[in-house]
Amino acid sequence: MRVVMFGYQTWGHRTLRALLESDHDVALVVTHPASTGAYERIWSDSVADLAAEHGVPVLVRERPDDEELLTALKAVDPDVIVATNWRTWIPPTIFELPRYGTLNMHDSLLPAYAGFSPLIWALINGEKEVGVTAHMMDPTLDAGDIVLQRAVPVGDRDTTADLFHKTLALFGPITVDGLDLIASGRTDWVPQDRSKASFFHKRADEDLRIDWGWSAAELDRLVRAQCEPYPAAFAFHRGRRLEILAADVSEGVYGGTPGRIFFREGDGVVIVAGADARHGRNRGLRVLRVRTDDGVEHRAADYFRTMGGYLTSRP
Repeated sequence: MRVVMFGYQTWGHRTLRALLESDHDVALVVTHPASTGAYERIWSDSVADLAAEHGVPVLVRERPDDEELLTALKAVDPDVIVATNWRTWIPPTIFELPRYGTLNMHDSLLPAYAGFSPLIWALINGEKEVGVTAHMMDPTLDAGDIVLQRAVPVGDRDTTADLFHKTLALFGPITVDGLDLIASGRTDWVPQDRSKASFFHKRADEDLRIDWGWSAAELDRLVRAQCEPYPAAFAFHRGRRLEILAADVSEGVYGGTPGRIFFREGDGVVIVAGADARHGRNRGLRVLRVRTDDGVEHRAADYFRTMGGYLTSRP
């Protein structure tokens, strides 16, 4: 089939590479301009460079809503559009233009975790598996009929970086397999159950702020979700921002006030956690590695010289 690809960052790069290696003909690539945003700088392999290396025409757009782009798409006359990690709304005049419509790739098991940063949100929420969905685009974001889904398990100590690599490996194969199904004449796609849908916003600095009322297990997942190269989860110590780079759930049970710097346990320092910690039935968050606001990393056992005091959510 004759394909136009809308794609961005490493997800788009991996999808385009699979398309170029397939029997399908990539006639045009549309991508976003490079960005300095915190999340856009991560996994930023260039779709434009890969297309140029293979002689595929490239158009760069922040939003695909201009007449010049529409004219170029009509001239190409695609059988299908493939969209992977496209960050802005694609209007019906474009996604309905190809004879077979637009196949969108989304890194969650839809209808859950539509929207943004699905791997981070899924890890924070303790999901047991994540994956990729190939679905037909319709006017509602990430809500179209499902063509294919593939899942991978979430390991007990996985970080978002681990889940990125697990799901990234799915993007190329599921795209090509989805196109092959469309080319075969299949149209019996599975409608999404909207009663099970969830839609998540982009991550921002406020989403990294530690709330010591969360349980230690929830905070452990937050720290792993905000692993390198993502911005780290943070709290404040003596009025200064302190990033928590590595942590886990304590072996012991600790009572008191959430945020209390309480006890040395093994290689780490336990912080009291959980809104009901006063009852003395909670495990704490054992902090292993931190980074101060001057960019210096420390072992928690070295940084916290004495016990006592608090980590707070605000200065």
